[in-house]
Amino acid sequence: MIKTIEDLKIEYKEYSDINGKIRRDIHYGKYIPVIRGIYETNENTPGYFLSSYIYGPSYLSFEYALSFYGIIPERVTNYTMATFNKRKTKTYVTSFGTFIYRDVPKAAYPFEIRAIEENSYVYFLASKEKSICDTLYSSKPIYSIKQLKELMFEDFRIDVDEFSKLDMDKICLLIPKYQSQNLGYLKKMIKGVPHANTQSNVREI
Repeated sequence: MIKTIEDLKIEYKEYSDINGKIRRDIHYGKYIPVIRGIYETNENTPGYFLSSYIYGPSYLSFEYALSFYGIIPERVTNYTMATFNKRKTKTYVTSFGTFIYRDVPKAAYPFEIRAIEENSYVYFLASKEKSICDTLYSSKPIYSIKQLKELMFEDFRIDVDEFSKLDMDKICLLIPKYQSQNLGYLKKMIKGVPHANTQSNVREI
């Protein structure tokens, strides 16, 4: 269970030395520090349960989400999160894992994310389509559809079959919210495929 320093101060309000009590409980492992002012009571809590509490508002996306959905073959151990208006990447290294927070445009932020409640925790996860858009937005600039294909299918090793199953109409609705050259080429690539939701056409990309 997540506990904030404010929670603990209320819980221990009857103690004359509240901070001393908290320090003792941390020393004996009752509370595990996550980041300054936030603690967890269970050392085996999965990191993704904590992802939205550490820094936010935020949601799981980028490489972690692509791996979670099986769109890329690699297992991603870092928790990669999307934020907005933070203006710089933030990284938190904790005993529960490494959490990396990167900005996406404010206009794109609220779309295609869902809240998941599990074991009394709530975390937020981008859809497959949103994860693709976030990843390309945050990637190195590309200047052609050829470079986009190389970035997606060679550098990121996005699975062609999994990509072909995505909702291309949904992606095309998301793209203008990013104002991104990379995503502009993605739209051109998609529009160049008459039936972009079929595996055979994606394989021709």
